[in-house]
Amino acid sequence: MDDAWSWLATLPEPSQWPSTPPSLALASADSKSICLAADRTAGSDADALLTFSITFHGFHTSSPSRTLWLSDPVSPSSLHIPLLLQLLRESVSMSPSSFSLSSMKLDQEAISDALGEDEQAPAFLSLALLLRLFWLCATEAPADAGFLFFRALDPPLEHALSCRLALRGVLLALGPDVEESFMRSLGYMLCKWCILRELQGSGASRLLPPGCCPSYAAERHGLWVLRGFAPVPAMARVGVTGSSGGPKLEVKDSVLRYALAHQQLEAVVQLEYNVCMRDPRFIRVSVRVDNIRLHVVRLRFGRRKDGEDGEEAGEDEGDVEGERHFPSRARVWVGPELGSSYATGPSLGRSSGNPAREVEAMRTVKGRFWGGKTAGVKAAARTATRALARSWRWEQEAEGGAGVFEGVIHDGATGTEVAAWRPVVGAGGGGDPRGGMRRRYSGWGRAFSKAGGVVVAGDEVPEAVEWRVGREMEGRVVRWRLAGRVWVSYFANEVKTGYFETRSAEWREDVDLALVAGTNELTVTT
Repeated sequence: MDDAWSWLATLPEPSQWPSTPPSLALASADSKSICLAADRTAGSDADALLTFSITFHGFHTSSPSRTLWLSDPVSPSSLHIPLLLQLLRESVSMSPSSFSLSSMKLDQEAISDALGEDEQAPAFLSLALLLRLFWLCATEAPADAGFLFFRALDPPLEHALSCRLALRGVLLALGPDVEESFMRSLGYMLCKWCILRELQGSGASRLLPPGCCPSYAAERHGLWVLRGFAPVPAMARVGVTGSSGGPKLEVKDSVLRYALAHQQLEAVVQLEYNVCMRDPRFIRVSVRVDNIRLHVVRLRFGRRKDGEDGEEAGEDEGDVEGERHFPSRARVWVGPELGSSYATGPSLGRSSGNPAREVEAMRTVKGRFWGGKTAGVKAAARTATRALARSWRWEQEAEGGAGVFEGVIHDGATGTEVAAWRPVVGAGGGGDPRGGMRRRYSGWGRAFSKAGGVVVAGDEVPEAVEWRVGREMEGRVVRWRLAGRVWVSYFANEVKTGYFETRSAEWREDVDLALVAGTNELTVTT
């Protein structure tokens, strides 16, 4: 599978086409194989076109081979991009997305420009081919063909996932709608792959490649944008030591296990930046949060209802429709690249949390006179304290030369940090937040949207973080780091289970910063 790009480049000219169509083995074992073959159409050499097919050999008793996929005819002079576009279009159409893209059109020129002469283009073509083959095995091929596919998947998929730069270029060219569907289609395959590796036991317990949680960063119209995708099974467990540590789902919870394993975290971080030249002594660089959006989506198929992703959680006990992980903590880093000494800072714009409380005092004096020489008086006093509590608390910190925006969700009843909570045997453990997190997607005081996500806008974290850069750097383009780490937790929402867990994923990317006047105008809300 790794050689698809070079195999296409070495296909013979139509005038020298062999009698036996050239083929590339995608997977093989014993007497069974899955092959990609090329064949030329009839006609003159000048008008000849090539058609590609995926054929399964040895899986059907009635026939030695069966073709289950056929490409559109393409010109021999330009094979790679048209074939890639068809693979992308068909994989996106099968995505477990919230909306249909059946009539979508992909811009061939934009995709071609995005890949260009990128040395990672062959790896991206392999990724698109693997994804299309996965859906073919999942929907049309015999069951043992899917077994052969996953058996041969590890090395080629790890190689294909290394196409980070090519993936970034293609996703930017596709646009956000197609990007979402493509990444959910890819996420579904990665979830299946992670589940299989876990079932295989210790032999497959090595670390997953970083490409299992893809991300990219870009400068878009005055915003630094970081987008990250993480299939939940590919996220590292937090607070668990050893391969067998941590809580386990019981056998009777198999439906819940399946639901929790087919979910994906989608994170979007948008930071607004400004380069100010007004002071003759230094350049001021300011960054503030424009938007942070965290969403855990279910990668599933079936009947659609009203609600999140077109579906609605069931209300019956034992219904797992409303069971999913939820964002419980987030950290966003931004600052000059590691080792840089040209910037001073960061200067933070928010003090450490010291929330004010409203104190309400009520005093009541009761008096009574009765017969006799003395009077009796009774007094009573009552004091009430009210505090405005929010589920999410956002703070600023500094790590070296980077500024950090961090948010943590607390249980409203106990005040416990959800991501850091662990049960303590024989003690209260600082309060159990699982009860307060039940039915977390309903009610006026919920910490999440009805769709199960979290949106942090500029009004929640309005203060900017600033750096000062010497005037000698004026006119240069420097690299800045943009990174994020998100924790997701699971507590029971509707079902009865004591299972819980917390996982996390981290993404690190670089962006360019031009130290020139008028880069962007930053408006800080006070």
